[in-house]
Amino acid sequence: MVTAHPLPEGFTEIEVFAIGTALLVEALLGFCLNGLTIISFRKIKELRTPSNLLVLSIALADCGICINAFIAAFSSFLRYWPYGSDGCQIHGFHGFLTALASISSSAAVAWDRYHHYCTRSRLQWSTAASMMVFAWLFAAFWSVMPLLGWGEYGYEPLRTCCTLDYSKGDRNYVTFLFALSTFNFMIPGFIMLTAYQSIHQKFRKTGHFKFNTGLPLKTLVICWGPYCLLCSYAAVENVMFIPPKYRMIPALIAKSVPTVDAFVYALGNENYRGGIWQFLTGQKIEKAEVDNKTK
Repeated sequence: MVTAHPLPEGFTEIEVFAIGTALLVEALLGFCLNGLTIISFRKIKELRTPSNLLVLSIALADCGICINAFIAAFSSFLRYWPYGSDGCQIHGFHGFLTALASISSSAAVAWDRYHHYCTRSRLQWSTAASMMVFAWLFAAFWSVMPLLGWGEYGYEPLRTCCTLDYSKGDRNYVTFLFALSTFNFMIPGFIMLTAYQSIHQKFRKTGHFKFNTGLPLKTLVICWGPYCLLCSYAAVENVMFIPPKYRMIPALIAKSVPTVDAFVYALGNENYRGGIWQFLTGQKIEKAEVDNKTK
């Protein structure tokens, strides 16, 4: 008879089950929505534009986050991490790669929208492809650093998934966190803030608001802010006094990014939504050209 693995320290049976269920729901919902975004881009000719290539980049990254969350959900139901220390390093790298690529791609979309609405310049395929490749290579650079000794991947409080180890708070961690947050959160956030503020001012002059200019930045801050705050606090104080179940909350919020992004960048976009509807029903969308600008 196989006995159940002991509960992780600091968690009750219902808490472990609730976290696993939340991760599973986030993974399945986000994967389905972003998978639909990707397939629609592939199948509907009108959706295949340079601007929507950047939306595709977000969807691909978010699908990766969902796969990472699904593995974490499976391990949570097992009550332990079954893939060993090497598997933990791979899981941490994969999680950071997809998360950082998603943030960078969101900033690229903001940059593109700024030029479309404020300078009236159109994005070319070569530029869009270069931006997408840069976003992923930039994410890969920062994600591989903990594997090379700058920063470190370790178990999250539930010990059923892996991420950046903030438990030590030593100089190695602090220097990596400072550089990571500057280049992968503050700078993308600044790009999104300035771009969407300029677009908002443009919309105010014309009196025609084509989409919610505040939503993308709010998504970034609300979904990633708690996790960044926890990691930043760990740089100056020992966070281990915080109960493990509370330290898991920022990670759960961050795993909701794929679902939220799908509504912000694809389903929340009238034309892209029309392309998805065409893929699902076969009904032609009215406009001949579909991009990611109009809501």
